[in-house]
Amino acid sequence: MLVLAIALISLAFVFYTLGVWSEKFQGQLLIWHSIVFWIGFAFDTAGTTVMSRLSETLFQFNIHAVTGLLAILIMFFHAVWSTIVLIRNDESTRKNFRKLSIHVWVIWLIPYISGIIIGMK
Repeated sequence: MLVLAIALISLAFVFYTLGVWSEKFQGQLLIWHSIVFWIGFAFDTAGTTVMSRLSETLFQFNIHAVTGLLAILIMFFHAVWSTIVLIRNDESTRKNFRKLSIHVWVIWLIPYISGIIIGMK
């Protein structure tokens, strides 16, 4: 199960990074970016679920758990907001959306990196 959890979290990293940075380089939010955000969110949620089953605890109050929960909530908000922006189809909002994406990605990296560090111990 550990290999599955690592694979799921790694896929979340790949998809989320692809979506955020391609959106930044393309200069605006496109439909495929939103789809990739949702895929990244799904992989992260699945990977986190598997990891929590491995630890046999519901929640541990530490920096990794707190930032991980925050990251999942922010990723969900980010994916929802990307969908809303695309539905509204306001050009200036679509172009400015990428400013939010980078911040969400950086916040997501905190539990990702701390998870790697914890896993290496």
